[in-house]
Amino acid sequence: MKITLFALALFAAAAAPSSPARTDASAGYLRAPEEVRAVLDAPLPPAVFVNPVGDRVLLARSLRYPPIAELAEPLLKLAGVRLHPHNNARQGDGDFVEVSLQRLPDGHAQPVSLPADARVGSFRWNAAGTKVAFLHETPTAVELWVLDAKTGKARRIPRVRLNPVLGDPIVWLADQDALLVRLVPRKRGAPPVPRRAPPGPRIEESKGVGKASSTYEARDLLRSPHDADLFEYYASSQLAIVDVRSGSVRPIGAPGIIDVAAPAPDGRHLLVQRITRPFSFTRPYYRFPATVEVWDTRGKLVERVAELPLADQVPIQGVRTGPRDHHWRSTAPATLVWTEALDGGDTFKKVPEHDRVLVKPIGGTARELLRTKQRFAGVQWIETGSRALVTEIDQDKHRVTTRFVDFDTAGPGRVLWDRNYDDAYGDPGNPIYRTLPNGARAVRERNGSIFLAGAGATPGGSRPFLDRIELATGKTQRLFRSDPDALEYFLGFTDAAATTFLTRRETPTEPPNLFQRTLQGPIAKAAAGEPVIASSSRSITAFTDPTPQLRKVTKKLVTYKRKDGVPLSFTLYLPPDYKEGTRLPTVVWAYPLDYTDPSAAGQVRARPQEFTTIVGASPVFLALAGYAVLDGVAMPVVGPAETAYDTFVEQITMNATAAIDKAVELGVADRDRIGVMGHSHGALMTANLLVWTDLFRAGVARSGAYNHTLRPFGFQNERRTLYSARTNYLRLSPLLHADKLDEPLLIIHGEIDANPGTTPQQSEKLFEAVRGVGGTARLVMLPHESHGYQARESTEHAIAETIAWFDRHVKEAGPRPKKPTPATKPKAATKPKAATKPKAATKPKPATKPKAATSRPRTSAPKRAASR
Repeated sequence: MKITLFALALFAAAAAPSSPARTDASAGYLRAPEEVRAVLDAPLPPAVFVNPVGDRVLLARSLRYPPIAELAEPLLKLAGVRLHPHNNARQGDGDFVEVSLQRLPDGHAQPVSLPADARVGSFRWNAAGTKVAFLHETPTAVELWVLDAKTGKARRIPRVRLNPVLGDPIVWLADQDALLVRLVPRKRGAPPVPRRAPPGPRIEESKGVGKASSTYEARDLLRSPHDADLFEYYASSQLAIVDVRSGSVRPIGAPGIIDVAAPAPDGRHLLVQRITRPFSFTRPYYRFPATVEVWDTRGKLVERVAELPLADQVPIQGVRTGPRDHHWRSTAPATLVWTEALDGGDTFKKVPEHDRVLVKPIGGTARELLRTKQRFAGVQWIETGSRALVTEIDQDKHRVTTRFVDFDTAGPGRVLWDRNYDDAYGDPGNPIYRTLPNGARAVRERNGSIFLAGAGATPGGSRPFLDRIELATGKTQRLFRSDPDALEYFLGFTDAAATTFLTRRETPTEPPNLFQRTLQGPIAKAAAGEPVIASSSRSITAFTDPTPQLRKVTKKLVTYKRKDGVPLSFTLYLPPDYKEGTRLPTVVWAYPLDYTDPSAAGQVRARPQEFTTIVGASPVFLALAGYAVLDGVAMPVVGPAETAYDTFVEQITMNATAAIDKAVELGVADRDRIGVMGHSHGALMTANLLVWTDLFRAGVARSGAYNHTLRPFGFQNERRTLYSARTNYLRLSPLLHADKLDEPLLIIHGEIDANPGTTPQQSEKLFEAVRGVGGTARLVMLPHESHGYQARESTEHAIAETIAWFDRHVKEAGPRPKKPTPATKPKAATKPKAATKPKAATKPKPATKPKAATSRPRTSAPKRAASR
C-alpha cells in the first residue's frame, strides 16, 4: 500500500502523545523587567460614548489586564459561545471598571459612583441622551443599571437578572423610557446534571455533502447530549419590558432560546428569532434550526415569518440557503427586510445574480426589493424618504460596490463607489448615522447631503477626514482633515445642524484628548485633498501622559520596495537614548495579508502620528530591552484570490528580505542578529520563514497553526480545501518540514484557544516535531487563555519569555559561523548566507506544484532543495 506524506501527517496527528514533555511546568509566571512592568501598570485612555444629542459623553476606563484568577473561573464552551455558569455571563462582557460623564461644550466632568470592584459594559444611550442603560456583572448575576445623565446618579433596577449569552440583552423601546431585555428565566431550576453512565455512543453521519463548510465553523461545538442540555439551559431567556422610571418588569411571551429580539421603530412590534432543536454537534448555534416571528409587545404572535432549517452545509465563505438576516427597516414603522441566496449559498459560483433582498410590511405581502450581481453586504437607510445605500461585495476580485437607490422610483440607482476594498488610499469612508427619536438608527442627512468619515490612509500615514457628499450629484466636499503631524478623527456631531463635532486628537508626544470643532467659512484656495471649510477647535479633556518614559522611544515610518517593485513599509521603534549609527539586535513583527492588486498591497496603513501606547504582549516592549523593532512590517501576498497562497513562501521571503535590507541600510540593524515573530497567521509566517530561509537567528510564534491537515477546509483566506490544493497545504505546514526548522523557536499558545483554525494542539505538535528531530524549541502553554492573552500574569509572562528568548538567541548570538567546506557537510552547510535570498524569492514561480510538496517524504535531500 502506498503511504503518502498526507496520510502520514494525518496518522501522526492522531497517534502522537496528547501533550509534550515540559521541563519547567512548576516554574510559575515570569516577571518582566521593571521598565516593562511600569508600562503594564499604566492606565489606558478611556473609551468614549457620545450621546445622540451631542451634549454629553460617557467615558469608561477598562480593566487593562484582569488577574488570572478571573480567567480561571468556571467556563462552559457551548455551541460557539463561552459563558460563566455562576452568573450566566458571556465571557468578557464586563470590561469597564470606572465611568464618568463629560458635559459639552464646557467640559464639566461628573464622576459616576459604582459599586466596589465593578465590572460594567454594554452602555446604551437612549435617543434623548438623558439616560444610559448598562449591565453590571457580579459573582452571581448580570444586573441592569441605569444612569441619569443630568444628575450623574446610577442605580440598579431590582428583580432583573440579565441573560447576555446570545446577544445584546438591553434595547431601548420607542418611548425611550422602557427597555426590552432578556432575562434569566425565574423558574428554570437547577442546571442539568450529567448521567453517571452515558446513554450511548455519540453518532454523526454524512450523507453526500455537496460543499465543504469552513474550518472556522467548528468553534466550541457541542460534544454530547449533556452539552446540548446545558446550552438550552443557559441560553434560554425570558423577554421582558422594564420601565426604568418605576422599575416595573413585565414578562413577554414564553421563555426560549432567543438569539434575536429587536423592537420595530413603531414601538408596537418585536422581531423574535428562536433557536429550536435538534441541535448540531458539527456547527455552532447560529446554524441551528430557528423560527422567525413577529410579536406584539404583549408577547402575542402576530406573524410567523420563516422556519429556518439546520444549515450544516454552508460553503466556505458562503451563506445559508433560504431567508437569512431578518431585520427591521429603520425608516418605516414596521417593515421587515431579509436576504435570500440565488446561488445555493456558494459565493464563488458563476451566476448572473447572487442575492435578492425582500421587504414585507407587517400585515402586507412580501415583495422583491432588489437583486445583486455579487454577494449582498447590506442596506443603509437614509433618514428621510425611501432612499438607501446598497452595498455588494465581490470576494473573488476584492471589489466593493455601493449604489445610491431611491426605492420610490424605478431603476438600479447610481453607483457611488466601485473599488478594490484593499485600496486604503481610495477608501471614501463610512456614512455617519444618527439616532432617530424612536431609537432607530439611520444615515444622517442634511440639506440633501450625507456625511462620511474615514481613516484617510496616505503614503505618509493616516490623516482621518470628514466629508459631505451630495446625494443628487455625488459631489464630495471635504469638511475636515487631520493635520499631517497629528492623528485626529471624528467621533460624532454635537449639534443638529451638523456644524460642530467631537474629535479625538493625539500626537506622538500628546496623549489622546477630546476636542470640539466648529465649521466656519470656506477656504479660498484649498490644496487637493485638504478641507474646503475652515474649522476651529477647543479642548474638552486634559488627560495627562500615563507613560512618559515611552516618549524616549523613537518612532519613524519607513518606506521601501521589495525586489519585484511592490512598495512596502514598517514602523521603526528604537530604544530610549538610542545613538545614531549604532547597529542593534532587531526584531521583525508582521502579519501576512492577501491582495489582488499590487498597488493596494503596498499602501501605507501605519499611523506614525499616533501617541505611543503599548498594549498587551506587544513586540514594541522589545524596544525597552535594547532592540530595534520593525513593527507592522508589510507582508503582502499578491495574486488572484483563489491561488495567491501558492506563492506564499516566495512572497513572504521577498517581503522579509526587503525589510531587513532596509533596516541594515538605515544603519540600525545588525544582519547577524535579527529575529522574527508573529501571532496567529503571523505565527505561521514566522515558522515558514525559519523553515525556508536563513534570514533570522530565532523566532517567536504565538497562537499559530502549523499543520494544515488539521484544518483541511480552508485557512485564513485560502478557500480551497486540502483535497483540491493538497500540494499547497502540505508545503505551507511547518510541522511537516520540522527537520528543516533549525533556528530556535519559542512557541506560545493559550490552552483554551477558541479559534478553530489554531487549536492548542497545533503548537503542541509542532514542538514535539522540532524536539523529535533534534531542533531547539520551547513551548509555553498559557492556562485559561484563548487566542489572545488577557490576564496580567499571562501578558507579562509572554513578554518576559520573548525578551529572554531573543536575548539568548539573537542579542547574544554574535556573528553567524562561516559556511563550512563541502567536505564537512554538516546540516547547516546547505543553507545560504543570511543576506542571500532563496532563489524562488527573486521570481515567484506559478502557483501550481512547488517542488516542496512531493507526495513522498524526503529523507536525505539537502534542506534547501525544496525551497526552489
